[in-house]
Amino acid sequence: MNRSTATAGGISDPTRPDTLLPRLVGHEEVVAFFAWAADLDATSPADHELEDGVRLASGARLEQFAQAGTGDAFCFVGEGGEERPVVYVSLDGEAGLIALGLPELVQLCLVAPWWRDASGRTAEQLRAIADEYREDLPDLDERRDRAARALGLDPAALPSEAAVLARLAELSLGPVATACLVVGYEGEPLDPLFGADRT
Repeated sequence: MNRSTATAGGISDPTRPDTLLPRLVGHEEVVAFFAWAADLDATSPADHELEDGVRLASGARLEQFAQAGTGDAFCFVGEGGEERPVVYVSLDGEAGLIALGLPELVQLCLVAPWWRDASGRTAEQLRAIADEYREDLPDLDERRDRAARALGLDPAALPSEAAVLARLAELSLGPVATACLVVGYEGEPLDPLFGADRT
């Protein structure tokens, strides 16, 4: 999957910037899926605030636009709109690039809402995680399909779990990830979410 795939699939119109985030908060099925299954709540952006001192090493802007139930943060990097890179900042002291733009993040959350548990897992372990997730949330696929349709997506055209997880791994080791390095209040880099340095 690449950026052109993410935008060409109907999830974002490049001629109309910032059209996806309002849809994440403006439709009941979408809000329910992302908050319930994907643990991403974008409904109250004014309430989202990073811990003091958490910033990008580059000095670029780090703008939180959503949070997980744990308080972990989804943040845009730099200036611009929904095309900006997205980093995830955990309260456990980890951070990392997870998508190049909001459309790619939405696909990741729709296809593999359990992506946080993917690091360092074998294909067999990933399958077990996905199966356990569906056991806990037996109507996951139906909810995902309804949310996708509400966003204007064809559920059958979504990428596979393997594709979105491969993309996540690729991003974690690429040059954009280096430019999106997050540091804590003491100025030390937070631990990577994914990659060779994470155990």
